[in-house]
Amino acid sequence: MNQKVENVVILGGGTAGWMTAALLTKSIKNINVKLVESEQIGTIGVGEATIPSLHFFNDMLGINSTNFVRNTSGSFKLGIKFENWHKQDASYFHGFGSTGLGMWAAGFHEYWRRGLDLGISKPFSHYNFEAMAALSNKFAHQQNGPNFAYHLDASLYAKMLKQESEKNGVTRIEGLVKQVNTHTESGDILSLELANGTVVEGDLFIDCSGFKGVLINETLKTPFIDWSHWLPMDSAIALQTKLSEAPSPYTRSIANHAGWQWRIPLQHRMGNGIVYSQQYMSDDEARELLVSSVEGEMLTEPRKLSFKTGYREKQWNKNCVAIGLAGGFIEPLESTAIHIIQQGIMQLIKYFPSYGINALEVEEYNRYMMTDYNEIKDFIVLHYCQTERDDSPFWRFCKNMDIPETLKSRMELFKNTGRYVHRDKEIFVDSWLQVMIGQGLIPEQYHGLADELSESELREFLQQIEEDIAAKVRQLPSHGEYLNTHCKS
Repeated sequence: MNQKVENVVILGGGTAGWMTAALLTKSIKNINVKLVESEQIGTIGVGEATIPSLHFFNDMLGINSTNFVRNTSGSFKLGIKFENWHKQDASYFHGFGSTGLGMWAAGFHEYWRRGLDLGISKPFSHYNFEAMAALSNKFAHQQNGPNFAYHLDASLYAKMLKQESEKNGVTRIEGLVKQVNTHTESGDILSLELANGTVVEGDLFIDCSGFKGVLINETLKTPFIDWSHWLPMDSAIALQTKLSEAPSPYTRSIANHAGWQWRIPLQHRMGNGIVYSQQYMSDDEARELLVSSVEGEMLTEPRKLSFKTGYREKQWNKNCVAIGLAGGFIEPLESTAIHIIQQGIMQLIKYFPSYGINALEVEEYNRYMMTDYNEIKDFIVLHYCQTERDDSPFWRFCKNMDIPETLKSRMELFKNTGRYVHRDKEIFVDSWLQVMIGQGLIPEQYHGLADELSESELREFLQQIEEDIAAKVRQLPSHGEYLNTHCKS
């Protein structure tokens, strides 16, 4: 296809559809964008936690943090507390900032590792400002303040984006898709025929239709790369409860015998859920476990979701680009769903086919998205395979499964040498260190530069970092106080 792209059709609303519409029309002029949505294309509505990369997306739309949190009834997120993952009755914290102070050749973790041998190192998270602020329930958005993400009501975010999109000229069309018309020779999508007889034509189609993948899957039959042999979770149950206390500035991830549960605090409610594999836990057992463990009055009935972990072999196929769940799914353990949507949109804008679709650009887009999906997949698998738990069939599977070679080599390098390699454009940096160490992967060696400090110098170095962080945390207001003063919904 080499005709100029002027008419863009987005199939599906929700977070993915309206994020796409909002940034596309903000960034690219002289295109006509129509968004088709209906109850036929439902929204998942449990993607209520993010990672810090969302700042960049919101900044491009001119949405500041205070208004964002106020309008989405949100709260701030400094990281994730992982409970019972490495072993039962043990926890660690993955904070969103860098840990300690290092140098270009030897990272902080090398000095910390030597301190373990000398018996002077505290747990790794004690040297992370975000972790210590979160566990003290402190937060402020200020210069030199903590690095943060958000907890949000995804449906309210979609409403914000809808308003922004329509202000930029996006036309919303309500209707059920009855038929997708394609070119008899090229296979390109020509139009969507709706149940009410409306025909929506376009040059480029963006599939935000969720797991159904009405265009990328049902129409174009794009192959799906299945990762369930590494990530066997295939089910989730979500419910909302009243808050029983002020919201904490972090997400909780609580492992159980066959999966894990999330707790995501917003200003007006708590988001709760359980993620599990039906091979190791029945729906009834999962529902009972979730309902019996939540705090506060239930506001909604438990809602079951089914999924398969993996991604489409081509995120961009012919004149169709899949964004969000239509393109793939990685379980929400590290809150990457909105990040993947954002990456897909930003790369589409980078390679937008203003003068026609170019096969080389499509290939580059697909390569980038494949890399992003695979790196996130490896990071999630790390949480499962690096564990001491063997108390159930599920954990024995996780502990002994064959893992991706890319993950295996990274883990072996770190364990044998203490070296951590940050790969080009990788979204997670210090996070890898925090999770590897938190899950019990402790290097056998450390960089020789760490030996250049005497024991007393190393002790003073570690203590000073800890004291500096404690002093900064003391200056912060409580998270609840900050929300009430600046961002109350």
